Amino acid sequence: MSEIKFSKDHEWILIEGNTGTVGISNYAQEQLGDVVFVELPEAGKALTKGAEAAVVESVKAASEVYTPVGGTVTEANAALSDDPSKVNSDPMGDGWFFKISITDTSELDDLLDEAAYETYVKELD
Repeated sequence: MSEIKFSKDHEWILIEGNTGTVGISNYAQEQLGDVVFVELPEAGKALTKGAEAAVVESVKAASEVYTPVGGTVTEANAALSDDPSKVNSDPMGDGWFFKISITDTSELDDLLDEAAYETYVKELD
């Protein structure tokens, strides 16, 4: 069974067992505008919850992407190197950034479910 959670920094994580797929939310990509470059973490890199994991650059700004949970990067989305616009066209699908082997699943408890995240985003506008 898979579940999706969100951070208040606008990252999402799709949880499948002890593996998480991480990307940025639709709200985040809309705020950034057209994404032109993505710097992704190397497989094998250990990350702690809240650490900078990737960088996304748009025509407007550069922004860090933080990992919503601690663990070890198992894969980066190489397709984004060739086509960073996938972050804009499919932020919750083909525009994912990296996969992580989750060290402590209790860290997921601090994240928001989809309904809570939507409420949070509405309060920002």
